[in-house]
Amino acid sequence: MDHPDFIQTSGGDPSLYNEDLAPIPNSQRNWGAFEIFNVWNNDIQSLFGYTLAASLFLTYGLNGWLTFTAIIVSGLLVMWLVNLSGRPSVRYGIPYAVMARSAMGVKGARFPALVRGIVAIFWYGVQTYFASTAVALAIHALFGIAHGSGGFLGLTGIDWIAYIIVAGFQIGLFLMGIEWVGKFLNWAGPFVYLVMIALALMIWYQAGNGIWAEIGTIFQGGEGSSVAGFVAVVGTMVAYFAAVIINFGDFSRFVKTETQMRAGNFWGLPVSMAFFSFIALFITAGAVVLFGERLTDPTAIVERVDNLALTLIAAVTFFAATVGINLVANFIPAAYDIANMAPAKISARTGGLITAGIAFVIGALWVSLISSIGIAGFVDTLGAILAPLYGILIADYYAVQKRQLRVDQMFTEDPAGAYYYDRGWNRRAILAVGLAALFSVGTVWLPALQALSGFGWLIGAVLGGVLYILLCGRR
Repeated sequence: MDHPDFIQTSGGDPSLYNEDLAPIPNSQRNWGAFEIFNVWNNDIQSLFGYTLAASLFLTYGLNGWLTFTAIIVSGLLVMWLVNLSGRPSVRYGIPYAVMARSAMGVKGARFPALVRGIVAIFWYGVQTYFASTAVALAIHALFGIAHGSGGFLGLTGIDWIAYIIVAGFQIGLFLMGIEWVGKFLNWAGPFVYLVMIALALMIWYQAGNGIWAEIGTIFQGGEGSSVAGFVAVVGTMVAYFAAVIINFGDFSRFVKTETQMRAGNFWGLPVSMAFFSFIALFITAGAVVLFGERLTDPTAIVERVDNLALTLIAAVTFFAATVGINLVANFIPAAYDIANMAPAKISARTGGLITAGIAFVIGALWVSLISSIGIAGFVDTLGAILAPLYGILIADYYAVQKRQLRVDQMFTEDPAGAYYYDRGWNRRAILAVGLAALFSVGTVWLPALQALSGFGWLIGAVLGGVLYILLCGRR
């Protein structure tokens, strides 16, 4: 049964309920496998995603076949993880911030939502800046304006115009509603693939069959420990998707059936990751033949080609891909998480505006200040705390609650409520988070554990879930 009959949608305590957080009835869900497929497409196809995919073949000392296999394995692993986190939201129609109330308590759930929201807002601002560089690239190429330097906060006049355009576009799209966000993702995902395939064909035409020889060299090369390199590739790819893994329910709640969710995850993760990685490898190999060096940054390749039409098309592509991942991984999760802090006063729409306002400042300060003060360690630490939270949510739903939730009890502060626990906080969950986070945060800061940083997230999640089950068993 995909949707139980007892989902409550009529209301709840104002401190816990608003229409954005309420369960979505099946009749109002308009997403299917294609929309979920494009959620992952947009996550994979960003500028950073391309660079990561291309560099994996060159960084860990593996031959191309093992690297390719590791990418597919990581796609299957992420697919399994998001199927676990997405299933309850498909069934009950609730977002991550509400789902967390089952394990953390109706008040305690604000803690993971706050942590996830802070991480999302930070990266939303940074990604907005990077998306604006694509728009600035188009403006410079279209009007023949030379690249300048300096300016207010390190941004030139053109940079500011591009930044404001991107920030305004994202806000406007979000305010138009989730259906328009879905339409944008459905357009951006296939469009980026078409452009990437066209770029690959253009480079193949210019490089000739020498491109296949270079690909053969990459696939046959590789030195060092195959096991260590294989594990590193898988861990790196899982860490890349970690932010979306925990709050995937924010998207799966719009899908009618689990079958559609699983199909979208399959085509969007192992299949799409493998295809996109091969395109990135193909273009990188062509760059070696044409320019004599392995370029993993697609903007650098476009600049070397020096073609106005290609530059404009690439700029639109980079813009669409980066905005897509920003909406998926950062904007929508932060909007729900902020709304969860005070549902009576903050809707998801208002949460989105708060997100955009704070993130605008972060993105504007990125060049001149933030990128140079090591704040990434702070954000990585918050991300490490999310690892045991994921494990606890999964353990609670599947092992403790036995896949049966009382959704009406998620929206009440009645002390007799199923998820009220101790004044709204589940102390067992808090203790499990604290103990497991000692390890996952240690992979960020402790030299002895940094070798495990690629798999720190997974280990932290497992520790959190196991500790939570053991603590719940001691009632």
